[in-house]
Amino acid sequence: MEAAIRPETKLIWLESPTNPLLRVCDIKAISELAHKHNLLVVVDNTFLSPYFQNPSELGADIVVHSITKYIAGHSDVIGGAIMLNDKALYEKLKFSQNALGVVPSPFDCYLVLRGLKTLSMRMEKHQSNALAIATWLEGHPKVARVYYPGLKSHPQYEVGLRQATGFGGMISFEINGGEKEAVDFLESLDLFTLAESLGGVESLIEHPALMTHSSITAKERAEAGISDSLIRVSIGCEDKADLIADLEQAFAKI
Repeated sequence: MEAAIRPETKLIWLESPTNPLLRVCDIKAISELAHKHNLLVVVDNTFLSPYFQNPSELGADIVVHSITKYIAGHSDVIGGAIMLNDKALYEKLKFSQNALGVVPSPFDCYLVLRGLKTLSMRMEKHQSNALAIATWLEGHPKVARVYYPGLKSHPQYEVGLRQATGFGGMISFEINGGEKEAVDFLESLDLFTLAESLGGVESLIEHPALMTHSSITAKERAEAGISDSLIRVSIGCEDKADLIADLEQAFAKI
């Protein structure tokens, strides 16, 4: 990362875990490096929410969330939030927000506040379901690889343990085969909804190469490690046995 810093660099933007391969960035180490070069650090903390991870305590200057996702938690709000721990930076961004008129409606605020009341319970359920399903997927003969920070096989498992109190509800995995097998699998599911969003109480599933990351070229996807067999899952709050049964019946059809 230090080698990537140039004279015109102003800030380092990162997400941890990343979308869709769930790589874990060492937020503390990156923040220390950035501040050595007088750079700001911005962390997208959407995937873990403030319940599981607090980047500002690890040195980040700005923390951003899509409150559409876990914070609101019910797939009925579109919005974002910026968390700051510096008064001067807050005033600067607050001025821009006021000048641009970027404010949510009162009803959207109500929905977010309603969702926040169950954030802790939802995040615990998302995580317990995700860990059980990721463990099950890791042993499935039709799965080539599973990406979930809560698995001990994850390359940054120890980093995740150091900087977060949980691993969240997002899983990605590569199915044996290619695009056809992935699409056939997705079209065979009953409980999982095929959709690009995440973080709600219902389980969603999508194909990054055809959906969330279709705007970048095949070459760029390959360089990023996003294969045609990759599937991303937002694990909801349903019964995990029902979710596993749905995945199994879909695997049986490919």
